[in-house]
Amino acid sequence: MSEEAADVVVVGGGGTGLAAAIAARSHGASVLLLEKNAAPGGSTAWSIGSITATGTPHQHRQGIADSPDAHCADMPLFAQGLEARDNEPLRRILCEHVPETFAWLLALGVRFYGPMPEPPHRVPRMHNVLPNSRSYIYHLERHARRIGVEIRCGTAARRLIQDHGRVTGVETDAPAHIRARRGVILAAGDFTSGAELKRRFISEQAAKIEGVNPTATGDGQAMALEVGARIVNGDLALGPEIRFVPPRRDTLVRRLPPWPALASFMAWSLDHMPPALLRPFAMSFVTTALAPSPALFEAGAVLVNRRGERFCDEFDAPALALPDQPDKQAYILLDETIARKFSAWPHFISTAPGVAYAYLADYRRNRKDVFHRAPTLAGLAGKIGVPVAALEQAVQAAPGSNRPPLGQAPFYALGPVRSVFVHNEGGLAVDLEHRVLGPDDQPIPGLFAAGATGQGGLLLKGHGHHLAWAFTSGRRAGRIAATAEAKAPVS
Repeated sequence: MSEEAADVVVVGGGGTGLAAAIAARSHGASVLLLEKNAAPGGSTAWSIGSITATGTPHQHRQGIADSPDAHCADMPLFAQGLEARDNEPLRRILCEHVPETFAWLLALGVRFYGPMPEPPHRVPRMHNVLPNSRSYIYHLERHARRIGVEIRCGTAARRLIQDHGRVTGVETDAPAHIRARRGVILAAGDFTSGAELKRRFISEQAAKIEGVNPTATGDGQAMALEVGARIVNGDLALGPEIRFVPPRRDTLVRRLPPWPALASFMAWSLDHMPPALLRPFAMSFVTTALAPSPALFEAGAVLVNRRGERFCDEFDAPALALPDQPDKQAYILLDETIARKFSAWPHFISTAPGVAYAYLADYRRNRKDVFHRAPTLAGLAGKIGVPVAALEQAVQAAPGSNRPPLGQAPFYALGPVRSVFVHNEGGLAVDLEHRVLGPDDQPIPGLFAAGATGQGGLLLKGHGHHLAWAFTSGRRAGRIAATAEAKAPVS
């Protein structure tokens, strides 16, 4: 087995890991970043891309008076009823340091549009990245390589190496032992696609549901648990929720290169061009990345599986029932009455807060792969490949229901849809220096965690807080690990 060494070893090449690696290298440490996938990206590249911050140039240009204290006071409003489970000291660290993080991202070349309002924030704080979330990875990876961070892709960390209770390195699947003279930083994301951890902390049914990011399997949490760490708020998650299956090809917005000049032009266009010209670009995003509104079911829409059968009460956690259906997929059925209703404000199919609203016609234009229409139920059954008799039964009013049957032709099917976890809150317990806590809540020497892996009980409800924590905690963990006292192996 080969042996290598670096001052700081970072596990995970998403936004958190790249931020940690850059910070550690900028403070004089040699840094090796391990990424199990073929390229950096992580959940950051899968995200919507918004970041919530105060005191930004964008707020100043709009004359918005704001402060970290006000931000810190507003965040709990997104998680009412869970106040006792929040980590208030970490929340304060996030709110106090994210303005500097935002300025750092701007200096690296990342561009934003906004800020956008998102109640219960009292003022607009949500900034949307341009042209898409891959911009973060593009700029961070380029800078990391430029300053001398070694990024090794296709290399998975398997376990932490300890020497007399101190974490001294990582064993990889190469196989190789990589010694960390100053510290190991776990930045491997959450466990939305980690069946065992979801089974342990959420439920057996949750273990059947995929995450938006299929490689977010909780590797960092699992390795830390083996050396005595613990997970906080492992049962809390965004999801499961119903989402349309992704298109086979990236949309135009996702294919745009993350060049600063292009992003700056897009920001100017959003401020100056007529909304009618910009709406097609917004719809390309909204109809791809977001979930259908539960209001569809409140209006009478029906959920059927790939056999054409209605398999659940649409008001009773349908996302939990969906994974037990064939191919874990279903269709949302509408008739003409519901279709007309969801063709104009305020009845939208999906939305990105502060960005745009998508109606039925937008799905017809932008997602032909999930939009199906026919003049009869028999014709619709043929289009989605289900038995006619099953579909005819499914659109009838359920026993005991006060909802009318679907009967006004033509008929529509949206889908397939699937059930997914977007992100979960289950991170390792950490102290205010991002050191992972072990037995008796004492720091495990040599081990740090940031981002979703090191969320520490901090509740990040609301758009833009997960990325804010990813970059902010990554930078802090990198700096602290780099300036830790180097330790020689104990003989």
